[in-house]
Amino acid sequence: MTTGGGGGGGGAVGGSAVGVQIQQQSRMALPDFLQSVNLKYVKLGYHYLISNLLTLFLVPLILVTLIQVSQTTDLHHLWLHLQYNLLTILTCSGVLVFGLTLYAVTRPRAVYLLDSACFRPADHLKAPFRSFMDHSRLTGDFEESSLDFQRKILERSGLGEETYVPEAMHSIPPQPSMAAARAEAEQVMFGALDNLFQNTSLKPKDIGILIVNCSLFNPTPSLSAMIVNKYKLRGNIRSFNLGGMGCSAGVIAVDLAKDLLQVHRNTYAVVVSTENITQNWYFGNKKSMLIPNCLFRVGCSALLLSNKPADRRRAKYRLVHVVRTHRGADDKAFRCVYQEQDDAGKTGVSLSKDLMAIAGGALKTNITTLGPLVLPISEQLLFFVTLLMKKLFKADVKPYIPDFKLAFDHFCIHAGGRAVIDELEKNLQLRPEHVEASRMTLHRFGNTSSSSIWYELSYIEAKGRVKKGNRVWQIAFGSGFKCNSAVWQALRNIKPSPNGPWEDCIDKYPVEILT
Repeated sequence: MTTGGGGGGGGAVGGSAVGVQIQQQSRMALPDFLQSVNLKYVKLGYHYLISNLLTLFLVPLILVTLIQVSQTTDLHHLWLHLQYNLLTILTCSGVLVFGLTLYAVTRPRAVYLLDSACFRPADHLKAPFRSFMDHSRLTGDFEESSLDFQRKILERSGLGEETYVPEAMHSIPPQPSMAAARAEAEQVMFGALDNLFQNTSLKPKDIGILIVNCSLFNPTPSLSAMIVNKYKLRGNIRSFNLGGMGCSAGVIAVDLAKDLLQVHRNTYAVVVSTENITQNWYFGNKKSMLIPNCLFRVGCSALLLSNKPADRRRAKYRLVHVVRTHRGADDKAFRCVYQEQDDAGKTGVSLSKDLMAIAGGALKTNITTLGPLVLPISEQLLFFVTLLMKKLFKADVKPYIPDFKLAFDHFCIHAGGRAVIDELEKNLQLRPEHVEASRMTLHRFGNTSSSSIWYELSYIEAKGRVKKGNRVWQIAFGSGFKCNSAVWQALRNIKPSPNGPWEDCIDKYPVEILT
């Protein structure tokens, strides 16, 4: 069980690597990105807001006009007048039809999350710290200094003793074959999908869109084709396979599904997010490439999305916003998490010394764009006025830090590493209960890459904390460098789905994590 390998992929490593860089090597902390805001990203957020003004104001305007007319006009006389004025009738009818048509055409279709399912591996795949270190030593590939480095990372990572690694990594020596990698992919994907289909009573033939994301394992035929073959999905299914996009790829996949559901009416979309560890364990001694071995663990999530209006009554959530940030145009950002070979020809993922600064910049950009879409007007005014005074009038004022707790009830911060969670808790002024789901997911399941935010949401649901109208913020980041956010609104009081990953252990949490 030498494990946990770079399963998160080039991008997936980004999230966890950020955390461990702080913990292990005492490099600079995540930048205080709320203290230095770029005005152009505020403008971008307000641009998104203004783009939806027609939808926001057209219906209320029509209602107000009708109420005003009914209060100030004798409707009987108006009807008698219209009977003898064909031009007026045609004009009014035309305006009404045009307005309603314009509204119907420009209004985006609602996207509902009917349910999500997370895979929970068998107990024999657990990887306690001592077994991890013993197996790593027995492989004979690691120098003593490399073993000591991994031990220190494990101790400070925030992971617990019950995380999982794939079957092939429990062998001595490990067996990272193509067949073993396919077996891992089938186990986690089919396990999550079986739970999803069982909980939603969905027939696989009813799926119209299938999206799978996995960073570092992209065989031929693809992972999406494996699912089509397993469940005998229909021949005209629109299937997509996203590779190399890291820990934030789960949000990217949801965004792609959302766009496709705007085009295809009355359709179900299934999104599968996973990472593959078997062939991505690093067997070298370069410290910047050893970190993923200690953090990444087995995991997978499956979501069922729908744009059918009738599904609203049984859906758990409605998708409100997706905001994506990509810093790949900058060379340093592009190379800060980079898959390559070391001097001995062994493949792994290298982490740049600039990783923390780049991650902070991506996070700052993302939340600055998201703010105008979600923050209450009072928070926006305070933030915007102080920003203008500082940027335009060069006033010596301390920037106002928006209170995102007023916009969101629950937070799902990618469980990439304990230090990242610590820094976001500090910068966003969150309370311990707001980051509890992230910390406990990291402790119980490790870094499961793009699926981690769904294990976190499952934790919050298992605790019975999601009430009707609550808003959930999912935020993840990965190589490229990318930072992506998704905002969901609960349509009812949410009960945990059967066969959830926390079903038999939720009462044990939260646990105290030693520093």
